[in-house]
Amino acid sequence: MLVIPAIDILGGRCVRLLRGDYANPTVYSDDPVEVAAGFAKAGAKRVHVVDLDAARGGGDNHDVIERIVRKGNLEVQVAGGVRTEAQVDALLKAGAHAVVMGTVAVREPRVLERCARQNQGRILAALDVRDNQPAVSGWTQIEPLRIGSLLARWDALPLAGVILTCIDRDGTLGGPDLKTLARVRAMTSLPVHYSGGISSLEDIQSVANARAAGVILGKALYEGRVTLEQALAQ
Repeated sequence: MLVIPAIDILGGRCVRLLRGDYANPTVYSDDPVEVAAGFAKAGAKRVHVVDLDAARGGGDNHDVIERIVRKGNLEVQVAGGVRTEAQVDALLKAGAHAVVMGTVAVREPRVLERCARQNQGRILAALDVRDNQPAVSGWTQIEPLRIGSLLARWDALPLAGVILTCIDRDGTLGGPDLKTLARVRAMTSLPVHYSGGISSLEDIQSVANARAAGVILGKALYEGRVTLEQALAQ
């Protein structure tokens, strides 16, 4: 299973949110590029970078993300506010390893399909779940769709995989939502990467045992619950 550290960027700083709440971010660094360098030094092969400002439509952190990408010592998958084919093209041309589409993946299936077919194996669809329904627009809105029908649509595309984030667990260190992970795994043949609530090496092993293709680590790393070296050695 691939272990992927996360860097969430808000106002140019590395932060973590609690259950997607923008009102009270916890700031861990003023330099996300330095954080990425630290992850690379610890042995990470890939990093998950989220532009929180772009996700909610309040500006962007493109310059910071491009600096992380240009380092070239990590595979960078970029998420947050990617809603057009032009944005996808620009990120991939800048050197991003993969691009994550969330709101568009849910609301604009034709755009997702075009991006997936034009960039096979380099587009990931974000399934952000709150109350058993997909959330969009930086997790600020719930879309009245069945998860199963959404996954069935995505299954027909040449995607690199699905990133499942259980929002109610995100930033809580309360443990992974293994029930939802199992449900999603049963509904799709695509690789599923899990995010939300990881707090220990045991949690990481539980996600691996649930046959996730990857696990995204955030607050557990920043709070020192686990080290990246320990996680990578699992």
